[in-house]
Amino acid sequence: MPSCLSWLQNRSLVSTAGLYAFGLSSDAINLLSVNQSAKALFQAMDSLLSPEGDSQRTQYPYVTGTSVIGIKYKDGILMAADMGGSYGSTIRYKSVERLKQVGKHSLLGASGEISDFQEILKYLDELILHDNMWDDGNSLGPKEVHNYLTRVMYNRRNKFDPLWNSLVIGGVKNGQKYLGSVSMIGVHFEDDHVATGFGNHLARPILREEWREDLSFEEGVKLLEKCMRNLLYRDRSAVNKLQIAKITEEGLTISQPYSLKTFWNFAAFQNPTVGAEGSW
Repeated sequence: MPSCLSWLQNRSLVSTAGLYAFGLSSDAINLLSVNQSAKALFQAMDSLLSPEGDSQRTQYPYVTGTSVIGIKYKDGILMAADMGGSYGSTIRYKSVERLKQVGKHSLLGASGEISDFQEILKYLDELILHDNMWDDGNSLGPKEVHNYLTRVMYNRRNKFDPLWNSLVIGGVKNGQKYLGSVSMIGVHFEDDHVATGFGNHLARPILREEWREDLSFEEGVKLLEKCMRNLLYRDRSAVNKLQIAKITEEGLTISQPYSLKTFWNFAAFQNPTVGAEGSW
């Protein structure tokens, strides 16, 4: 009888009050409750120790950030990113900072899964702390940070457990400017201007036309704003709230969030299906 009652109660068919109706004493009911709690605990432990329990990780990105753009300019590196965090196709968060300082000489920007970016920042905090503990007067530069992140991303890719991010790394050390990128599977390169996400398609054509090595700070900011405005018009995950970061030999500065002036009365925006044969 107790095993039958336990089966019924596990399936919410019999309440505790119902057990009294079967003539069970309070001690018997309490013992039954303890046994059920222990059973639930062991089932939870079994699920964690099973092969399926090893898969509790980011299998697919949930909250993501869109493009990051980085350029070299006359005195250092400039980087821009908006502050949107999309939950699927919904822009759920609008104050997500995706530009971070790494050590003394480096700046990191990330698109993709926000929680994985936070995990990467933990790795980098440990790396910089370990570097500082040597206290030898040396410090990691942007090239070393880029190489480290390349190994991290490729290592996780080989475990079929990638960090779902595309990263932009820039910095200045000993007068040398450095700007590079690494994808979620470890594909990496360095260039005079880089971009992630839709920026690869919508911003880099502008940079190829208008970027030059002797850009002043004001010209560089203006060029980045032009790219970000283009992304705002055409990338549904972009928001009109961005930050621009600057890193030079003197140090790093990340701007306060601000919005761009926009114009939405272009004819193509007002009637986008004109001339699109067969469209809705």
